[in-house]
Amino acid sequence: MRVSIIFFLLIIQSFLFLSFNVESSSNNCCSRNLIEDVCKNFTQVDPTLRYKFCIDSLEAGPGSQCANRTELGLIALNLLLNNATDTQCYIKQLLGKSKGLNPIFRSNLETCLELYLSGIFQLKEGIRAYESSGYGGVFGVSAISWSGTRCKDSMKENKGAVPPLKKRNNDVMHLSSIGFGFTSDE
Repeated sequence: MRVSIIFFLLIIQSFLFLSFNVESSSNNCCSRNLIEDVCKNFTQVDPTLRYKFCIDSLEAGPGSQCANRTELGLIALNLLLNNATDTQCYIKQLLGKSKGLNPIFRSNLETCLELYLSGIFQLKEGIRAYESSGYGGVFGVSAISWSGTRCKDSMKENKGAVPPLKKRNNDVMHLSSIGFGFTSDE
C-alpha cells in the first residue's frame, strides 16, 4: 500500500512538472509573439518608431519574456523612466564638468535639465496610475516625450556643435512612443 501511494505521488509530481514546463515554454512563445504584435502595431501608428528598436527594447526589459500585455506595458514605462533618469544624470555631469562653456550651450543644458526633472516627476505619477489600474499614465508619457523633444529643439540653437544629447533625446522619444502605445489604448 505504501509503495502504491509513493508511486501515485511520483506520477502526480511528474505530471505537474511536465505541465509547468509546457506552460512556461508556451508563455515565452506567446510573449515573443506579443512583443512582435505590439511593436508592429506601434510602428504603424508612429512611423518614426523603428520596429527593431521596439523589439530590442522590450525584449531587453527584465521579465518581458513571460509578461502579458499589461505587464509588458509596465516594463516599457520603466525602461522609459530609467532612460530618462540616465539622461538627466548625464546632463548634470555635462554641467558639472563644463567650466567655460558657451553661455548659450550652458543655458540650453540647464533648460534640458529642468525639462527632464519635471518630465520624470510626471512620468513617475503616470507609472503609479498604470500600476494601480493597468491603464492610464498617458500624461506622464506625454510629459517626458515633450521634455525630450523640447530639449532636442533647444540644442539645435548651438549651430556647428555636435549635440551631446541627440541620441539620448531620440531614445527617450522612441521609448515614449512605445509607452504611448501601452497607455493610450488600454
